[in-house]
Amino acid sequence: MKSRGRIVAFFLIVLVFAGTIGTTVSGITKDINLGLDLQGGFEVLYEIEPMEEDQEITRSLMEGTVSTLNDRVNRLGISEAVINIEGEDRIRVQLAGVENQSEARDMLSTSAQLSFRDVHDNKLLDGSDIREGSASQDFDPQTNAPMVTLQLNDASKFAEVTEQISQMPFPDNRLVIWMDYQEGDSYKEEVTKEDPKYVSAPTVDEVINSSNVQINGDFTVESAQQMADIINSGSLPVKMNEIYSTSVGAQFGEQALNKTVFAAFVGIGLIFLFIISVYRFPGLMAAINLSIYIYLVLLVFNLLNGVLTLPGIAALILGVGMAVDANVITFERIKEELRAGKSVMASFKAGAKNSLSTIVDANITTLLAAAILFIFGTSSVKGFATMLIISIVLSFLTSVFGTRLLLGLWVKSRFLKNKQSWFGVKDKDIKDIADDQEEEPLFMGREWNVVDHRKKFFLVSIFMIILGTVSFLLFQLNPGIDFTSGSRVEVVAEDSLTTEEVEEGLEELGMEAQAIVLSGENNEIAVARFDTVLSEDEVAEVQQYFEGEYGIQPSVSVVSPIVGQELVKNAIYAVAIASVGMIIYVAIRFELIFAITAILTLLHNVFFMLAVFSFTRLEFDVTIVAAILTIVGYSINDTIVIFDRIRENLRNEKKVKSFKKLSAIVNKSLVQSFTRSINTTVTTMIAILAFLFLGAQPITGFAIALAVGLFAGSYSSLFIAAQLWLVWRGRNIKDKPVDFTKKKRVEGPQV
Repeated sequence: MKSRGRIVAFFLIVLVFAGTIGTTVSGITKDINLGLDLQGGFEVLYEIEPMEEDQEITRSLMEGTVSTLNDRVNRLGISEAVINIEGEDRIRVQLAGVENQSEARDMLSTSAQLSFRDVHDNKLLDGSDIREGSASQDFDPQTNAPMVTLQLNDASKFAEVTEQISQMPFPDNRLVIWMDYQEGDSYKEEVTKEDPKYVSAPTVDEVINSSNVQINGDFTVESAQQMADIINSGSLPVKMNEIYSTSVGAQFGEQALNKTVFAAFVGIGLIFLFIISVYRFPGLMAAINLSIYIYLVLLVFNLLNGVLTLPGIAALILGVGMAVDANVITFERIKEELRAGKSVMASFKAGAKNSLSTIVDANITTLLAAAILFIFGTSSVKGFATMLIISIVLSFLTSVFGTRLLLGLWVKSRFLKNKQSWFGVKDKDIKDIADDQEEEPLFMGREWNVVDHRKKFFLVSIFMIILGTVSFLLFQLNPGIDFTSGSRVEVVAEDSLTTEEVEEGLEELGMEAQAIVLSGENNEIAVARFDTVLSEDEVAEVQQYFEGEYGIQPSVSVVSPIVGQELVKNAIYAVAIASVGMIIYVAIRFELIFAITAILTLLHNVFFMLAVFSFTRLEFDVTIVAAILTIVGYSINDTIVIFDRIRENLRNEKKVKSFKKLSAIVNKSLVQSFTRSINTTVTTMIAILAFLFLGAQPITGFAIALAVGLFAGSYSSLFIAAQLWLVWRGRNIKDKPVDFTKKKRVEGPQV
């Protein structure tokens, strides 16, 4: 009866989760905030400067500026704006889903310092003289042209000003209305231009004793309403200099979202098929828990009001790989116990207990890399790091507790008794439990002596390092504007493009690109790079021109030199701090030599990734730094799994007094880890390749970096890290035998 109750409990748990997911997942996905790369919009980083020389930039002044910007954004009808203060003198604005980006940028960047001056540029009135919220769009009663009306606080003051102007001889009897007048601006210079900086300059022939003011200019209804909104939102108390910006067209964002979601479904589906085919019934339990895991990640991310980006979706799928890895470690341990002749119940308990220490160590090191990414990353990288942190935590919980709970219900029901084949273990591989003779572990049905070939693996790595060094000397890296400063315009068309077409378009705008590179299946994407920073007006011109030509608004990124330098510095800090943190953790959990060899292996992997980017001339941007740090965490995950197995086998031997014995233990540990490492690499690579071949073009470089890093990480963890440790630790083994018997393991949950 108890056995039947456990099976009923399993189906009830699955049905409850299935019902919950089925009825709520649609609402959760709709509520998740999408980043600029998935729905279009733009992001701008402003550096704040004082309006006056004696003005001090304080926190309250910055908060007041943010409040004014929020008011302006609300007047645009944008409800999901993100405006944050960064550091002491910077404000980052993110507006997703904005249809008219040019209008929004104009409204944000203008200080809205309205002033009334004479033709000699003497200030007569300013924004403080205007009644709050009084500006509105109207029509001139005589010409029916759009105009802006507003009210002044003091009619008598306006009468004095108009009296002063009216007494000036023609044509100097003009009241010049300026928006954001700057020192050096001159009416006499501007009046000769076709598009002057001032708003309007009406003639004043008589005294106007009224608080009502009309501003007539070359307005459309939309531009008049925009000016009224700007005036009503109030002037900014500071100057805002744009030092970084990126914009994505709405149609481009929608295409990126559709492609990435499709790639995610394909990748996850293939992972489910793989894990079920390899691990049979436990694989099915893992697939159920992975579905729950993905739902919980989206739920938590939504509750945290996170912004989902293209790299964020990649982090979610990478989390699936981490969750699969935790299951694979446990399942492989269970299969080992079954092959040793233990019962299904005993194998399940031993496998769950012995695998937890490895899973904890592997997840903590990857979590450390994600935390460093969050601290030092920019907005899109922060989104990736946030999703990665959530994914790691939830993958640990669902894999360690969820899968074991569901599988444990079946095991304890005795339904799986004598059904070792349901775990992927063949009867011929199960030995008699009474036979206590130790056998060498097999991989693909045969013994492997990896350690004896260590010099060959070292030579391969040395050869690759030499090739990479030559590539760096000849080609260096191809840094994106994130690191070099400048501008990047990504033109997209329905059909194929040519560099000549893009060059001609830029020439019409009076611009010349440093380089134009075509990409996409049919060369439908052209990336133009400039070594100069495009102004706001130039960005608007580029977007308007190419949208008119091809029907899709191009994406534009602008990075000032100061931001490029900071990104380089932060990237170096991130990798350095992550490495130090991992050394400390691994040294505490294992020993210092383990930690140093692990970091040497990581440097080997990072160098290999950089060498590939150098040789292929792929653009190296800030998302590649995120990929590098992800691989840093992921490859040390692989390395720690093998180190953990070495540590366990060393404990079983207690003290090892010869290099030959130490070599045998390392080789045994490597062979025992082969299946787990390969299966984990395959499942994660499935997801990465799905993004590479089916995902959106902006994530291509990111996916290539992950694929190269994953390959390098798997190779180094299996063939370099442990054998480096062996050579180093084995040199003085006679003087100081290896002894890990005093180290404590992390005990698993009761199952």
